[in-house]
Amino acid sequence: MEKVFNLLKAGVNMKNIALIGFMGTGKTSVGIKLADMLEWSFVDTDKLIEEKMGMPIPDIFEKFDEKRFRLEEKLAVEGVSNNTNQVISTGGGVVLNKDNVVCLKQSALLICLKANPQTILERVGHDSSRPLLAGENPLKIIINLLKLREPYYQCADLYLDTSEMTVQEAANEILYQLQKWGVSDVRCNKGQS
Repeated sequence: MEKVFNLLKAGVNMKNIALIGFMGTGKTSVGIKLADMLEWSFVDTDKLIEEKMGMPIPDIFEKFDEKRFRLEEKLAVEGVSNNTNQVISTGGGVVLNKDNVVCLKQSALLICLKANPQTILERVGHDSSRPLLAGENPLKIIINLLKLREPYYQCADLYLDTSEMTVQEAANEILYQLQKWGVSDVRCNKGQS
């Protein structure tokens, strides 16, 4: 919360909210709910990439490689950062490229959604569209990737552990924290039921 307070003291004008964090933490589902509550647009950078490439992400990884996917991800981030009044759901690895973080921070408050490894596995372990989890021990893969990515997620302005929260509870908590810290550009336009 200290980072949010510092942003407010600096007079930051939030045009967007960008949700970052590992896969399975709720970026898409919470993002959709939050956008609805704010009456903002919802944008998913992974979906933008799939639409542009004409294929699902696993196929992009297979036909091209992760490097190509990360290039497309960078272009998607640059594109969405030019708009306002959006809740942006990013891919779990978006923070691996510093340019993405810089670009997002220019127009958005970065909120990192977190969850414990077991919860992540329960949420996405059965999802065959997660190419990074392909392997014999997905829980071990999750633990290792979380450890590697944790330093990158430190760029966030606000953190929320969604392990024990419903989608509605997580969206409500984000709004509560933003309003508590006086982010005046972010007001809930709809009921929080």
